Parts: sequence; structure tokens; C-alpha cells
Amino acid sequence: MTHVQELARFVTGAELDDLSDGALEQLKIRVLDSLGCAIGAVEGEPVRAVRAGIEEAGETGSCTLIGGGLGAPDRAAFYNGALVRYLDFNDSYLAPGETCHPSDNLGAVLACAEYAGGSGRDFLAALAAAYQVQCRLSDVAPVRDRGFDHATQGAFSTAAGAARALGLDAERTANALAISGTANVALRVTRTGTLSNWKGLAMPDTGRNGVHAALLARRGITGPPEVFEGNKGWRWSVSGEWELDWSAEDLERVTRTDLKKYNAEIHSQSSVEGALELAREHDLEAADIERVDLEVFDVAFDIIGGGEEGGKKEGIRTKEQADHSLPYIVAVALLDGGVYPEQYRPERIRADDVQDLLRRVEVHRSEEYSRRFPEEHACRVTITTRGGDEYETEKTAYEGFHSMPMSWETVERKFARLSGPYAGDALRDRIVETVRGLEDADLADLTGALSRVEIPEPEG
Repeated sequence: MTHVQELARFVTGAELDDLSDGALEQLKIRVLDSLGCAIGAVEGEPVRAVRAGIEEAGETGSCTLIGGGLGAPDRAAFYNGALVRYLDFNDSYLAPGETCHPSDNLGAVLACAEYAGGSGRDFLAALAAAYQVQCRLSDVAPVRDRGFDHATQGAFSTAAGAARALGLDAERTANALAISGTANVALRVTRTGTLSNWKGLAMPDTGRNGVHAALLARRGITGPPEVFEGNKGWRWSVSGEWELDWSAEDLERVTRTDLKKYNAEIHSQSSVEGALELAREHDLEAADIERVDLEVFDVAFDIIGGGEEGGKKEGIRTKEQADHSLPYIVAVALLDGGVYPEQYRPERIRADDVQDLLRRVEVHRSEEYSRRFPEEHACRVTITTRGGDEYETEKTAYEGFHSMPMSWETVERKFARLSGPYAGDALRDRIVETVRGLEDADLADLTGALSRVEIPEPEG
């Protein structure tokens, strides 16, 4: 068999009973977390634009759009995936050379499971397979340093989840994987330099394409069977050499994914928590702070600290720039006592107080912390006051990191905070309880509840 055929056999064989009780609980926690992120994003300008495009096309479909309406499976995958991703508050997976967001697969899997008339159990099994595929490809075949984006591995994971949700056999699943993986190779410039709306839409678009590939394969369209190992295939042109025995894989990788406590890029989480702990412990006001020094691991430095992917102090004016600027994130946390969606409103980003303080946040690369990543999420935070006092703390993890997992109750509170403006108490309770027992539920119970989320009319 070719590698894609081996992968397809793994995907088609994925069953919910293969998950340990702990992994199933963590998977459902991530579903609830993702849906909170999605509902909290319904007023985001880019996702409003995506929805307007679907409505303008006048298409009909059978797949639920969160907030009401229906769309074709690929359009629903794109829109719902964009909602999950827009706030940049959804889960992450940290591999030595790659960072991805496995919940980016949810939009594609949900659309295909609903399209196929699947159950909650079918949806969860397909989502678990997608998590495993994206995380394990990130482990063994990182592409960031070669100039490609993590949406490149996502082309395989979204197609895997879509194919499993549609109930495709191994042959058609292999074709779906081959089509999607061949056609969707994304550039890392998406997340370097001046960041655009595409930062939050790249993986949702990959999910749309993964669904499209699975639907084509369902109708008998074939893809390159040697997509990985063939002449000028994925290994040759994208990832380099690697090996992975899919027959030895399980569905447990979800337990190694990380949730976000704060609405900020994943590599910032310990720094934010450490800065806030120092401020509380020593009763510091932002006006007292002269300087903040952050020692972080290399990936945090390169992506959000001003390293190889661009400066993070000048020209911070948009949400996309702010949520990938460690100086901004820590500065606004110290000023406001946390980092949530409201910290990315244009008027907050451009305010003088945060623009002044972010310029006094210095980020340094630590070789020691880099060696300990990704097993630890280490940092050192030092705050120097205007009076010359210096306060310091070191972190190795934060609440939400896989070594310090969030409880169901904590995620439920996060869900309530994000969804509260758009879903009343009864609807929130219905969604929470449906997700809690999703393995025994009708998926229509969940999609029906999601369709009742309220989207306010835009002002003006």
C-alpha cells in the first residue's frame, strides 16, 4: 500500500470505542470550547463578510450555519470553521517544529456529519481521527521552517475527518486525502509580517477544500495515490523525509492538545498568566510599571516576540496584529486585568496607554526554555517599577496546558462568557448538556441548538 492508503485505512477504522474515557472527555471539552469560540465570534467583521458571501450567492443546502440558515457542506464548513478560528481563542497543539489548532477541523467534520445524517457518535469519531492526523503529521512532518503554513497538514486532517464523517470506504478516503493534500499547500507568509484577515481564514478555507475533496471522492473522483512518497510528491516538495506507521496509531493525541485561558496566541499563555500573578501578588498598577522583561522559548520569540516572523511593537493597529504581538498581549493584560475579545476592539488596540506600555515590554529568547519546549511552556517574567523595585516569576505551564488541564467546569464558564451575548441561559444549557452527552445524542439536537444563536444586526 502507498502511505495515503495506509492513512485511509487508519481513518476508516477510527471508532469512538477506541478512545479511552479520559480522551473522550477531553474531546468533548474541546467541542464545547470550540463552540464557545464560534458563538463569541458571530459579530466579527471577516466572518460577517463570509456569511454575506454565502447569502449573496443565493445557495441552498442542508448544513447548519451557526446563528441560523443553511448552506452547502463546503460553505458551512468554511463559515463555521471561520467562527471557531476568528477569535484565536481555540485550542492548539505544540510539536517541536510546528504549532496547529486541531479544532480548526470542527467546521468540516460537523458539516459532513450533518450532511450524511450522522449521529453525535459519528461526529466525535470523525473529529478524533482529524485531531490525530493533524497532530501526528505536525510531530513527524513539520513544515514551518520550510516556509509552509500548518494549514498544509490540515489539508490531510480535514479531508480525513470529512471522509470519516461521510462514511467513505478506504479507497474513496484515500482519494479524498490525496486530492486535498495535493491541492492545498499553504504559505507561511499568512502569519509573518503584516498580518491580514487571512490569518484566521486560512484553515477554514482548507476545511472547505477538504470537504470538497471528500465529496468528489464520494462520487468516484481519484487523486494521486503516491501523494506522499511519489515523484515530486509531498515529501519531495514540502516536508522532507519522515515515517509514520498508521497501523500503530491510536486516537489519544487529543489529550496532548492545549486550551487557551486567555484570548491570545498560544505561546503567550504562560507569560500572560505570570504577569498577572505578579501584578496581583505585589498590588501593582500599570501606571507603576517602568519595564517588563520576558524570557521565552524560541517558538514564542520567533512568532510573537519579534523574532524571525517580524517585529511586534510598531504598527500594531488591527486584531490580527495585536493577538500575535506578545508585547501588546502582556501590556493589555496588565492594564485591563486579562485578555478577552474586548481587548481586541480597534479603539482598545490603538489607545495611548497600551501603545505606550507595549513599547516597554522587551522579549528575549531563552535557550534553556527552548530545550524544554514543548514538554514545558516555560517563561520568566520580570517587572521593574518606576521606583526601581523588581519582581520576578518563572512559569513552566499554565492552566489549560496539557500538564495542567482545564476542568469541564472551567471550560463551561469560558463558554458562558463567550456565548452569553448571543445565547440565553436556556439555549446555553441545552448546548452544554448536548455536548456533555454527545456520544449518545442525535447530532440534530446540537445543530438545531446552534441554529438558534442570535446574530445582532450590524450597527449603522
